[in-house]
Amino acid sequence: MARVDVKQLLEAGVHFGHLTRKWNPNMAPYIYMERNGIHVINLYKTVAKLDETNEALRKIAASGRKILFVATKKQAKDIVAEKAANVNMPYITERWPGGMLTNFVTIRKAVKKMASIDRMKKDGTFLTLSKKERLQVDRLRAKLEKNLGSISEMTRLPGALFIVDTMREHIAVKEAQKLNIPIFAMVDTNSDPRDVDYLIPSNDDASKSIDIIMTEVTNAVAEGLSERKSEKGDEKEGKSEGKKEKSAKKKEALDKPEPTPAKVDTKPNPVVAKVPNVEVDVEATQKAVANDSTSEADDLTKIEGVGPKAAEALVAAGMTSYADIAKGDPEKIKEILTESSSRMAHLDPTSWPKQAKMAADGKWDELQAWQDNVKGGVE
Repeated sequence: MARVDVKQLLEAGVHFGHLTRKWNPNMAPYIYMERNGIHVINLYKTVAKLDETNEALRKIAASGRKILFVATKKQAKDIVAEKAANVNMPYITERWPGGMLTNFVTIRKAVKKMASIDRMKKDGTFLTLSKKERLQVDRLRAKLEKNLGSISEMTRLPGALFIVDTMREHIAVKEAQKLNIPIFAMVDTNSDPRDVDYLIPSNDDASKSIDIIMTEVTNAVAEGLSERKSEKGDEKEGKSEGKKEKSAKKKEALDKPEPTPAKVDTKPNPVVAKVPNVEVDVEATQKAVANDSTSEADDLTKIEGVGPKAAEALVAAGMTSYADIAKGDPEKIKEILTESSSRMAHLDPTSWPKQAKMAADGKWDELQAWQDNVKGGVE
């Protein structure tokens, strides 16, 4: 269950929707009633959807992918910037730069330009410029910092988007849909819930409402990050213990005296010769091996274009590892996704086997370089 209860959401005004004449009929399942010309959101469904969203975001954060928070409206920008910065996630609170996702290579060039200006100031090159040139460079640096400073450390496309008010941020929604990036959002009664993968029906205009939802969401992200940190710590400990054990065995082998060679008896052993043939139940053995082998599924969301829901569909179809995806046929994968949900019919799995092959071979640097250069995993 979510950590927040209905009473807290009620006190924060999360239940207030828009005027009834401005509603979107697709939000009808999440509306409780109408009062004084305003729709009231069903907070029990808000709690359920918030719990579902938090679980998905926790998994994405634990996988090491970035979550881009987007909110440019006045009452939300400061709250989102503060909460996202607390969990070290990128955010956009000024104007959404067109092509932020679909033209990510160009955006990265602008970020690198900002870094080059900083290097100029450190190595003294900046002082060799004329006064007018220094002024122009400072203005350019300030403009880049304002628009792109919060995403300066985002070296690849984000694993997901979290949006406050999908109607205002419709360009961000369209770009994420084009690149198959999962969309999480606060959705009010005037918005279309079909545009997002995980929605939280809530008031996206009141600062108190935005603050309480953002607090819960970022807490879930922080949990995912702490899980990833603890897993890495366990891996390091395991590696160090393995090295110690290996060195101890090596030392023991060196210290152990060599055994004297035993006299070989070339005569046949009559007992062995008389051992009868034993029939092996192959089918029973295979079943026993299958029952004993318990392996966890790989994190398929590390493949660009595979969201949490797509990963669930693939695992349900028996494609639980990178090796399974690498051997799979893109058309067959497409059929699996479409049969699971019509909303995933737009996904393009053409490059998934190629990415999965690199992941299965442990070529993570090569995979990341490929994903950075190819938009949304679509060649």
